[in-house]
Amino acid sequence: MAKLFVGLGNPGKEYEQTRHNVGFMVIDELAHRWGLTFNQTKFRGIFASGIVSGEKVILCKPLTYMNLSGECVRPLMDYYNIDVDEIIVIYDDLDLPTGTVRLRPKGSAGGHNGMKSLIQHLKTEQFKRIRIGIDRPKNGMKVSDYVLGRFTDEEKIRIDEAIKKAAHACERSLQIPFAQVMNECNK
Repeated sequence: MAKLFVGLGNPGKEYEQTRHNVGFMVIDELAHRWGLTFNQTKFRGIFASGIVSGEKVILCKPLTYMNLSGECVRPLMDYYNIDVDEIIVIYDDLDLPTGTVRLRPKGSAGGHNGMKSLIQHLKTEQFKRIRIGIDRPKNGMKVSDYVLGRFTDEEKIRIDEAIKKAAHACERSLQIPFAQVMNECNK
């Protein structure tokens, strides 16, 4: 059975390198590390697949826009017969300081529309996730403007480290149980 890594974000040049696309950035880092190419497009998403550490892996970036992410992931899981236990979702989190990485075995959407869509389509909150902190907007800035904005130079340094840490956690999840990966990474 394949392991599915899903990064949440928005498609298109105008959204590249924005706070809301940190999930895509981790998926791109994994593709780079594993030498995989995004050469498959179906179910309103773009995919790369291969064998890593003896496991079949699929990297997915939904092209549905954030709020409809589940419309891509559910049909992909059905097509490849992937169990919900075999997926890890990577996404931005306003409630964590910029650059903080937190792994969880399950949980609510926490107000994140991409996660709401996944929970709705997967019909469960019981799936693994890696949250990357982007902090909350300051000075009364609207959340929508903030998450679609780019990182400051200072934030970018922390986010680049977080992307590496999240990618490392994904790699470790192919070698040891997710609970152990959480113990290593959530320190």
